[in-house]
Amino acid sequence: MSGDRIKKGFDLTGKVAIVTGASRGIGESIARGLAEFGAKVVITSRSQESIDAIAENFYKDGFDVHPVACHVGDESNLHQLVENAIQKYGGIDILINNAATNPVYSPIEEMSGELFDKMMNINVKAAFTLSNLCLKSMQIRSGGSIVHISSVEGFKPSAGLSLYSVNKAALIMLAKAQAKEWGRYNVRSNVICPGLVKTKFSSALWKNQKVLDHWNENIPLNRMANPDEMAGLAVFLASGASSYCTGTTFTADGGYLIS
Repeated sequence: MSGDRIKKGFDLTGKVAIVTGASRGIGESIARGLAEFGAKVVITSRSQESIDAIAENFYKDGFDVHPVACHVGDESNLHQLVENAIQKYGGIDILINNAATNPVYSPIEEMSGELFDKMMNINVKAAFTLSNLCLKSMQIRSGGSIVHISSVEGFKPSAGLSLYSVNKAALIMLAKAQAKEWGRYNVRSNVICPGLVKTKFSSALWKNQKVLDHWNENIPLNRMANPDEMAGLAVFLASGASSYCTGTTFTADGGYLIS
């Protein structure tokens, strides 16, 4: 009986999730993982065309998804996204803040205030705003789970990725603050910190053979991850299986931070 009870903890049937940045990479894999465990998933991307294409693949597998174009840097788009999700599915139980940007690889002293504002707006403020917008629905539904996709860069900055590291460190603290204040509503907030994952977003790193070799040589598992290796952790944190986890950071980095 205990085995069945634990297994049921992962069941997301009847739950509604929003996944930002879901048109490829980690976001797409997480959206698929949530759908495989029964969730209805609102998948978002800046481009309606690209998110529609992903939705078609999901439909073929029998998943219940709803594609919505959303630029997370535009607050009006975030309001429309939440309203759309509630209108379509009746509420929101799970929020995966995955969308992010890192437009430059440069020394910190060469980065402008304009770039700082742009990155903070998309990487941090959007997660803050979208979480706040989803909170009311989660309260009505007696709880919810927020998962922020941060990075090992939030712990251990690399040269050339300074502002990205600042952003990702801020997400970690945002989750802790949300966990502390929203636990009374049974709303949990946690963080996943991937290491190097083979996605288009990180291609500037893994397509550089010298950088990739250095990475592989200096982590215990001796390889980068693929996006699906983040999905299982996201399903765990989104589901009742992690019902006593909040304000916690989970690394999935092949051992990078202990090297």
